[in-house]
Amino acid sequence: MHVVIMGCGRVGSTLAQTLSGHGHSVAVIDKDANAFRRLPGDFTGATVTGTGYDRDVLRAAGIERADAFAAVSNGDNSNIISARLARETFGVSRVAARIYDQRRAEVYERLGIPTVATVRWTADRMLRHLVPEGNVEIFRDPTSTVSIIEVPLHREWIGRPLRALEDATGTRAAYLMRFGIGTLPTSSTVLQEGDQVFMLVTDDIANAVTLAASSLPEGAR
Repeated sequence: MHVVIMGCGRVGSTLAQTLSGHGHSVAVIDKDANAFRRLPGDFTGATVTGTGYDRDVLRAAGIERADAFAAVSNGDNSNIISARLARETFGVSRVAARIYDQRRAEVYERLGIPTVATVRWTADRMLRHLVPEGNVEIFRDPTSTVSIIEVPLHREWIGRPLRALEDATGTRAAYLMRFGIGTLPTSSTVLQEGDQVFMLVTDDIANAVTLAASSLPEGAR
C-alpha cells in the first residue's frame, strides 16, 4: 500500500521508517527540508518539501493513489485541514490525525476522522505507570470515552461461562489472554484458571465492573 505522511518529526519519521521496513510505499511531507534528516540513510520512500494542505504538494506525494494518510505535524490546525483534504477531496479511505487539544479530538472524531489525542493519551499512560493501583487501563479511545481495563476475577468465576460475567458486569469482554495468547471470546467461552479478562467500559461504570468481577458470583456459595 502507499502511505502519505505529513510531518517528519519524531513520530512521522518513525512511522515512515516502520512502514517502509514492512515493504510499503511511503511519501513524507514536511515544510522544513532539514526535517528529512531524521529519516534513516536506507529510507527508500519519497520526501516532499511543502505543507500538507497544499494540493500540489499532496499530489507530488502520490495522494491520488494513496491507501492511507497520516497527519502528524506539530500543529492541530494543519493536521486537521490536511486530513480532511485527504479524506474529502482525494477520497483516501484510511486517514488519521494527531491532535493535542482533547476538545478538538472529540469534534473531529464525530466528523469521521480518527484522531490520536497525544496529551491525554500520554497522561493516561504515565498515570498507569505512576499509580498502578485500581483499574489497569490497557486502551482508551481518542475521545476518552471508552476504555479497556483488565479486571481481577474472583476464583468462583472459573468454570463459568464468560457470558455470565458479562451479564453481571453489564458490559462486554474485549478479549482474553489465555496461556499468553490473545483470544477473542465467543458465546461458548468458559472462563479458565489463569485467564486474564479485559472488559470494555466507560469511566462511570469502570469501578462497578471491577467490583462485580472481583466479587463472588450471585448464587455461588
